[in-house]
Amino acid sequence: MSRIGNNPVAIPEGVTVEVKEGEISVKGKLGELMQEFSAVEVKVEDEQVWITRPSDSKEHKAKHGLYRSLVFNMLEGVSKGWTKELELVGVGYRANNQGQRLDLALGFSHNIVLEIAPEVKIETISEKGKNSIVKLTSHDKQLVGQVAAKIRSFRKPEPYKGKGIKFVGEQLRRKAGKSA
Repeated sequence: MSRIGNNPVAIPEGVTVEVKEGEISVKGKLGELMQEFSAVEVKVEDEQVWITRPSDSKEHKAKHGLYRSLVFNMLEGVSKGWTKELELVGVGYRANNQGQRLDLALGFSHNIVLEIAPEVKIETISEKGKNSIVKLTSHDKQLVGQVAAKIRSFRKPEPYKGKGIKFVGEQLRRKAGKSA
């Protein structure tokens, strides 16, 4: 089992943490997040959050590391924020946004119009001769990842030419084409 749960989580400057029965809430300059927890104890001492487990059972060990990571992601999110970038690779693949509406041209007969959650800030970058990039930013790591996965699912990268929607920096497994 992971021993990451034994490490305390430092509370960044300007972030407040409140622990109530079975719930932790974190408030910072970028927003507010709440997380329910069970099978562990959460304490705030000396600008650090400590997560302890009552026993060494398998369930308690698993939840110990899980909740420590979730609290770390919450604190990081409300202080700095999380960003995901998607790259549209392919001829004629484009992305535009008007407010929270994302308009994707991915080679289908109609464009895909997606309404993005208000907590996620969206930005599209289109330069001539380069692939379009969709940049998602929010204080909630899970929400950013979920929205990015939804956008990627419309046209996953194919292994032969690499066309599709991929994360910036993602390494694709390429296959050799037909041998004549």
